[in-house]
Amino acid sequence: MILERIQKENDIKELSDEELKILASEIRQFLIEKISDTGGHLASNLGVIELTMALHLFLDLPKDKLIWDVGHQSYTHKLLTGRKEGFDQLRKYGGMSGFPKRKESECDCFDTGHSSTSISAGLGYAHAREITGENYKVVSVIGDGALTGGMAFEALNNAAQLNSNFIIVLNDNNMSISENVGGLSTYLAGFRTADAYRDLKLGVMNSLNKIPVYGDKMVERIRRTKSGIKQLFIPGMLFEELGIIYLGPVDGGDIKGILKLLQEASRVDGPVLVHVITHKGTGYAPAERHPARFHGTEPFDIETGLPKHPRVKANYTDVFSTVMRKLGDRDERVVAITAAMTDGTGLKRFHNMFPERFFDVGIAEQHAVTFAAGLAAGGLKPIFAVYSSFLQRAYDQILHDVCIQNLPVVFAIDRAGLVGSDGETHQGIFDISYLSTIPNMTIMAPKNKWELSDMIKYAVDFSAPIAIRYPRGEAYDGLREYRAPIACGKSEWIYRSGKIALFALGAMVKTAEAVHERLKALGYESSLINARFAKPLDEDALLSAARHHDLIVTMEENVISGGMGEQVMRFYEEHNLSVRVLAIAIPDEYVEHGNVEILRREVGIDAETITERTIEAYEELHAQESGAERNDF
Repeated sequence: MILERIQKENDIKELSDEELKILASEIRQFLIEKISDTGGHLASNLGVIELTMALHLFLDLPKDKLIWDVGHQSYTHKLLTGRKEGFDQLRKYGGMSGFPKRKESECDCFDTGHSSTSISAGLGYAHAREITGENYKVVSVIGDGALTGGMAFEALNNAAQLNSNFIIVLNDNNMSISENVGGLSTYLAGFRTADAYRDLKLGVMNSLNKIPVYGDKMVERIRRTKSGIKQLFIPGMLFEELGIIYLGPVDGGDIKGILKLLQEASRVDGPVLVHVITHKGTGYAPAERHPARFHGTEPFDIETGLPKHPRVKANYTDVFSTVMRKLGDRDERVVAITAAMTDGTGLKRFHNMFPERFFDVGIAEQHAVTFAAGLAAGGLKPIFAVYSSFLQRAYDQILHDVCIQNLPVVFAIDRAGLVGSDGETHQGIFDISYLSTIPNMTIMAPKNKWELSDMIKYAVDFSAPIAIRYPRGEAYDGLREYRAPIACGKSEWIYRSGKIALFALGAMVKTAEAVHERLKALGYESSLINARFAKPLDEDALLSAARHHDLIVTMEENVISGGMGEQVMRFYEEHNLSVRVLAIAIPDEYVEHGNVEILRREVGIDAETITERTIEAYEELHAQESGAERNDF
């Protein structure tokens, strides 16, 4: 196998043209086989195999800097830098990440995970290179989807000021920027970057400028004519007008063609964009037909493309999808917004049934939030469905455009809590903390699928900003007999017993139920309270719990800093109540990739660990009380 000869970075440069073709085929088969077993991002990686190979032929790694946007398409890059053996543990706890990681390899020069960041990071590297006097190439790869993010355009605008070489590769897998106009544009691209062309252009302009009276007019007329010709023949005029030379488009399967454009791009003293047309899922028919389904896939059968372990029960996203469809039927003012996640957030059915009330704004969470604010101000009922870690990108818009005006926008926050294999950039463990800081914001979390349904219906008719956070994965079906009506800031008592009160939020109620049973088996009675609201807290429930319990255990799937536990502690301090609070939450640290159940044990929010800590805190509390009594005697 040719792939066996790739043991480290730059080994690809020793291969012949024929061997490169074989290597591309071997990589494609390797990725299909490995991802069918481990799960991961398949369609995007199959689409960039030849592009990645061309980049590795062009660059000298790790000296040169290759920055991937998002980074889920970096599997071939990992293979070409000697990490083939790591694919057996891809995205598993303690194994290789599915994204570039600086601590994993010198060839990963920048950690990524969210979109629209690569141009900014690459521009930073380019300026750092000039200031430090070093000599290396900088290439940022960005997809056409990521290019819809406002941050990418901010970086493009800033890049025009750069006077040294910086290459941006546009991985266009949906032809969303322009049609491939064939050989003419490639010819023009090569011609425009040739030394003779640049020298001629500069010489003509300088000579004309020296002609009195008429010189300036002639220069301006030539400029207008040149722009008109460009508009006709060059599909990258948007970039040209920003001051970025455009090259391409080129076929993403043509290694030689991509390499040639990269070499031409390296001769430009300034920013240059190389437009590469790729196709998601190339070489694997099921992924070509259903690229969205194979974007992030679970283990699958190679022959059929179907999941090896098909889902039997509905997950929380499915429940949200069903409720949204019903709400769309009942209320014509309900509108739905997504940031390029129609399938992932469960809005596909709403989109199909109510296309005029559905808005996919692209990878633009900041715009989505302010757009939702405008819809709300106009009398509609906007629901923005978004993953927890992506909503972080719109904090300022939530605060300024929604909450200051107290507009009734519903934030349906999917993937709240630990999400697993995608790792620290995707764990939704900060939303309670950052949303709790904002006045006028209300935060809810359901204990099971029935409560999620009730909360969505409640939120749609709420007269202020409101967020519902729910986890990834199978929707809990237990405790369905406990379904008290939703009331703002009111919790739900499930069990009342003993001197320990378990005050749990959202998905942690299921864990709290298990803790309650474990404590009971060990001789410790406990009350179980479904908090329902992270903000506002149920002050009556907290006061009642303090009167009848010695120990309050708060439980949440969020970092401890700024979380519900801290808010409960502060409440008791402000009311001068000396009740003992044990705050169970995720430590203030980034949580790496791995199976969710493993991660829960590692961060200490599993039922066994919580039970042990609860008993330890309770016994310590009583030991202190006994000691105080003896001292008094």
